[in-house]
Amino acid sequence: MGRISSILVARAGALLVVVACSALAGPASAQSFTDKLKGLFGGDSKPQEQQAPPANPDEPQVTTDCPQVTIRAGASTYSVAAPGKQAVGNDVRYQATITKMARDCTRTGGDITARIGVQGRIIVGPAGAPASVEVPLRVAVVQGGVGEKVIATKAYRTTVNIGEDESVPFSFVADDLVYPVPPGAVADNYIFYVGFDPQLVATSDKPVKPGKKKK
Repeated sequence: MGRISSILVARAGALLVVVACSALAGPASAQSFTDKLKGLFGGDSKPQEQQAPPANPDEPQVTTDCPQVTIRAGASTYSVAAPGKQAVGNDVRYQATITKMARDCTRTGGDITARIGVQGRIIVGPAGAPASVEVPLRVAVVQGGVGEKVIATKAYRTTVNIGEDESVPFSFVADDLVYPVPPGAVADNYIFYVGFDPQLVATSDKPVKPGKKKK
């Protein structure tokens, strides 16, 4: 058991080295992710101020009034255990972590469509992970302040192939979160939250009760 724990610690240490190196790389790694998301978003390389405004106000237009995106507290990691076990120590099959995020917003009439990119990493645990795993994610736009108010929220699932690797990156873009344009200064209190949602898996794993037989 001690040897297995040492292996997990070594893997975690290796991941920290990778993350540290990415942080030191700074602009290069950030630019790479930004470019990738631009491709996923279908972004335009022209600055927004050089883009001509649409002749029809109901046509989609990129807006700079786009909330900041952050990870919901307690939802930055997602650990999965062997069947019937707790996701701790040697019983961990794999753990997913969110590492980077990006977003853009498009306004169409009275609605805003947000596209939010999430990049993360999956580390295989001592119990061993399957060849592919399903990652449950949730994205929400929330009006902050005294007593947060959820404006819109959507759940997503993405499948990540692991194969025989011990650590693999993943990326996902939620491109269909729609919410009404906030009035005036209220927009300043809006924020995007992203995070893992284990309840999605728990719900899907519940057995379906058979219907009552008709007499």
